[in-house]
Amino acid sequence: MNIKQAKQGIKQAVRAYTAKDAWGFYRIAPMRQRPILLMGPPGIGKTQIVQQVAQECGVGFLSYTMTHHTRQSALGLPVLEQTVLDGQECTVTEYTMSEMLAQVYRVVQRTGVQEGILFLDEINCVSETLAPMMLQLLQCKRFGSRQLPDGWLIVAAGNPPEYNQSVREFDVVTLDRVRRMEITADYGVWREYALHRGLHGAVLSYLELRKEHFYQIELSAQGMEFVTARGWEDLSEWLSSCEQLGMTPDSNAIGQYLQMPRIAKDFTHYFTLYERYRSVYRIDEILSGGIQPLMVSELRAAAFDERVSVLGLLLSGLTELACEAWCADRVASRLHEELLTVKREQAAQGLVPALCACREAVQHTADELKAAQSTDQQSLRVLVEAAAWMERFAQLVQSDASKSFADIKQEFQQVVTARAAAAERMGQALEHAFSFLEQALGESHEMVLFAGGLTAAFYSSWYLQVFGSTAYDRHNKALLFDDTHQQLAAEIEQTRQGQQTE
Repeated sequence: MNIKQAKQGIKQAVRAYTAKDAWGFYRIAPMRQRPILLMGPPGIGKTQIVQQVAQECGVGFLSYTMTHHTRQSALGLPVLEQTVLDGQECTVTEYTMSEMLAQVYRVVQRTGVQEGILFLDEINCVSETLAPMMLQLLQCKRFGSRQLPDGWLIVAAGNPPEYNQSVREFDVVTLDRVRRMEITADYGVWREYALHRGLHGAVLSYLELRKEHFYQIELSAQGMEFVTARGWEDLSEWLSSCEQLGMTPDSNAIGQYLQMPRIAKDFTHYFTLYERYRSVYRIDEILSGGIQPLMVSELRAAAFDERVSVLGLLLSGLTELACEAWCADRVASRLHEELLTVKREQAAQGLVPALCACREAVQHTADELKAAQSTDQQSLRVLVEAAAWMERFAQLVQSDASKSFADIKQEFQQVVTARAAAAERMGQALEHAFSFLEQALGESHEMVLFAGGLTAAFYSSWYLQVFGSTAYDRHNKALLFDDTHQQLAAEIEQTRQGQQTE
């Protein structure tokens, strides 16, 4: 299965394992809640999907890489206890609580959420002394004499032997107590994720042209050479940071992320062309409406690879603008909800205490997202901005006793205005992009790719659903008509061939 199917399977398991009957008992008894074992090559996103499931299901999350742990940190340290056995007082050995289980209880205590996921990475690479403890945890949800809290699901991950020489094989007794999911690399599924995350345009457009370079692992005379999904995502972060800091990524840095020399060299060459296309076509000018005839003629005469690269540049610029609109919309929505709460509570608490309580609630959510090491930086940004506005509202009232809730509403209009402005910038940029492509390419295959890219990318897709775009609708209808036409033509051809056979 691919990583998307695995994520859906884990999400269903969380729902099933945390469901309770009318008496408050788990519908599936904790001892029958089989751990999930994800087996697949490194760097395809196993850790990330588990973290995403926890966030989307609203349960706790705790992650450990098992190769970093010893028998003592997993089991606990021995202590001597006095007890009475068979009528005689004896000294026996007990163990302190496992570091991992103790941290689970701390997460429950800190968040107040009783259910969660304990994620154990590299489970089949543990040391020989720790292996029996891992098997006990998988089989019984227990470390020594300590039990994992009910409602916590174990998800473990490991790599097949061909990717790691330290792998230990599980026996049938253990495998008969887990749900094993074999995961393979899938570029199409990863591309959906990459568009959602807004990965660098150079990475996305390169892989659109070189899909076979998405994931490769080979053994060469120099050792293991590899390119993974993790490598592409981390490289994207590096390229974006270099842009923001005015630095030029060199081939050595790229090779440190893409650890297969021929692919690293190929991408380095492509990235040089990509940067040249950025300067030649001046994407920011196009999105601002400054379309020059020379740009149009350049793209019209360009080869397919160059056209795809320019599409990637346009989509990257639009994604950034759509993301700004999304964040502005979410900040406005969150503040609107909090101000409704303040309005209800101000009579009982007072205006300033109500504002402070809401600000603390927003800040607490942001802190929890940070503690969970979420990769969703945009959601975190929304919470931080909303908390800052709530603090500003509170200070406004504190500094002038004559200020009322009506004054806060007036201040809130700045947020509403910022939302409208961000949406307007995206809408105009979208119209300019379509205008440029229509002039240069007309109703071409590249135009279909562009419209499809807008649909697939999370932020631009959200914008189109919320605000709409006449230019997009025009091309999307043509695309839908073309797809329907091709489907009907295929069905007619199948029918014709069937009649000939008869």
